[in-house]
Amino acid sequence: MGDAHRVGIVGLGVISRAYLDTLVGHAGVRVTAVADLDASRSAAAAAELPGARALTVEELLSSPDVDTVLNLTTPAAHAEIALGAIGHGKNVYGEKPLAATLEDARAVLEAAGKAGTGVGCAPDTVLGTGVQTARAAVEAGSIGRPQFASAVMVTPGHERWHPHPDFYYTAGGGPLLDMGPYYLTSLVHLLGPVRAVTGAAGRLRAERVIGSGPRAGERIPVEVDSHVSGVLEHVNGTLTTLTTSFDGVATTAAPIEVHGESGSLSVPDPNRFDGEVRLHALGDTRWRALAASAGYADGARGVGLLDFLTADGERVPRASGELALHVLETMTALLRSAAEGRRIELTTSAQVPAPVPLTAAAQWHGRPA
Repeated sequence: MGDAHRVGIVGLGVISRAYLDTLVGHAGVRVTAVADLDASRSAAAAAELPGARALTVEELLSSPDVDTVLNLTTPAAHAEIALGAIGHGKNVYGEKPLAATLEDARAVLEAAGKAGTGVGCAPDTVLGTGVQTARAAVEAGSIGRPQFASAVMVTPGHERWHPHPDFYYTAGGGPLLDMGPYYLTSLVHLLGPVRAVTGAAGRLRAERVIGSGPRAGERIPVEVDSHVSGVLEHVNGTLTTLTTSFDGVATTAAPIEVHGESGSLSVPDPNRFDGEVRLHALGDTRWRALAASAGYADGARGVGLLDFLTADGERVPRASGELALHVLETMTALLRSAAEGRRIELTTSAQVPAPVPLTAAAQWHGRPA
């Protein structure tokens, strides 16, 4: 364990358990510290992690026993924690989005560049067999040259199940910034970066009602648009229509579809690591499922962090800060386009991450296949 990457976790909310399930027991990672604004959470987590200390946030960011900070705070705090970690010479990998604003995200990457530290960012679900098998099919020419795509995310909102959903409806929240990274990151893998966007947005309700937990029945204000639609112009000329909404109930639309000259591809939920990829080739009479041919099999939250840690400066991490910045600019440009009623050209781009070859769990985690 002497060569293990030492990780400190800031933010011990719902998603932290999923990360811990992946990290605990991994031979290449040691969780050495945990911190949360709620000290009781830190103490409880440390008690379950041999060798980990419960620290304050400030203590963790400066701890000599931490090489990489895993930032699982709410979006409004992402930049502050990232900048604090970088200021102490730490690498940082965080939940999406990279920051609540484009300016803050740029500041994070600029600080990391000056400090010589690395920045990585979720989502990593796109590295699973679902999106990666779809990408392999596109790159193999199974649909011919891509012409256009659609991406659709519709849900009534997270307040039905989340006991503290306030941040979903404040700055840095909303359906686009919350769920959009899964779809937009997938689209970069499938079709490449975006050069311009046109957006429209609105909100159905001024308040939401918490549906579970100790605050059930409490009303919370909606301070951001809860429905965002738009058109993305990819650098390669492909057009994508995007809908993200907390104002619907359900949809039968495929999460992502990519249409080409000689076929159409149905891509599974990018918020999952797996799922069925289906192809309808020109001349066929029905859709057919494709066997998994790429991606981290049995992927789980944290596989992007493992990919980030093993990059070690020798390659661009697949869940890189640069990709997260481009995705964030795409989203904020859509919101600005909606507010200003005009097409917005982007100032960032992103290198399409290296594809993930089909990798059994035993290879990426040491688990039985």
